[in-house]
Amino acid sequence: MSQGRAVIPLCAAGLAVGVWLLAVLCASVWAELDSRLDQQWEQWKKTYNKKYHSEVEELGRRVLWERNLLHVITHNLEAIQGRHTYTLGINHLSDLTKEELLKTYAPLRLPKDLKMTPTHLQVRNVDLPDSVNWTASGLVTSVKDQGGCGSCWAFSTAGALEGLWAKTTGKLVDLSPQNLVDCSGKYGTMGCGGGWMHEALQYVIENEGIASEASYPYVAVDQDCQYSPSFRAANCSAYYYVDKTEEALQEASATVGPIAIVIDASDIFQYTSGVYYNPSCGKESNHAVLLVGYGTDAVSGLEYWLIKNSWGEGWGEEGYIRMARNKSQMCGISLYSVYPK
Repeated sequence: MSQGRAVIPLCAAGLAVGVWLLAVLCASVWAELDSRLDQQWEQWKKTYNKKYHSEVEELGRRVLWERNLLHVITHNLEAIQGRHTYTLGINHLSDLTKEELLKTYAPLRLPKDLKMTPTHLQVRNVDLPDSVNWTASGLVTSVKDQGGCGSCWAFSTAGALEGLWAKTTGKLVDLSPQNLVDCSGKYGTMGCGGGWMHEALQYVIENEGIASEASYPYVAVDQDCQYSPSFRAANCSAYYYVDKTEEALQEASATVGPIAIVIDASDIFQYTSGVYYNPSCGKESNHAVLLVGYGTDAVSGLEYWLIKNSWGEGWGEEGYIRMARNKSQMCGISLYSVYPK
């Protein structure tokens, strides 16, 4: 980065740019930007419709973007050398701090007092298929984008209900995460601040239904509940927990359909492709997603879980991630699994 280097004093501006962003700026009084990346930066902003409130904020976001770009390039060079089984890339999240990402896109914290007695009756001593893909079987709707709202739990719940309804009735209907965000608060959910899928399912049971996306559109902010019985598009009568083993999760995935699960998403924000195998991935249980199948990668030979995310089609493999399977519950993959009935 020796050519065309721009050196800009950021902390001296003293403007309110957000606690985490300000911490990034003040980590070094002088932030060094590479002017050779100006064109790529402008194109990236245009691609993702990025607009900032001030010059100082844009400079701070540029610092973060360049750091992420360097990390992506380094990782992918190592992947070419065979040191990783997945690639990273720059996407719409690449100008955010780790703290911002976790607060908005992975806000869940598994309650210590949550009692998850397994209620799914695992079928044992049966031959399970080598691979399952409920998306290809017509039980999964298109990938959505939760935006700047911590509503991953609502999308995971809606996805599990969509799969159940399609399997039961033969009709695949987009259901309303916004209905769950706005209306399930008394069951323990906190709207854009997070929630758990069993809480949302309990709301659907007692509400005797959930609205369709068409009748109750997603707006990515908390609202007053606007549900009407005329919006009802599906319902459920119960929900079941799966035992906290990958063996039980595979059996449930193969026999039930899409399963609502929670993973540690702390380091997957820049994931682009391949089987995500990262032994350092912990078990924070901070992000709700939808398990839609499993299989084995033909190139690496790694077994994987097929997961639908809610960060838009521009993230990962068109909105999906393949996460390593049978690797000691990597990323806490089987610690919290629930589905409606």
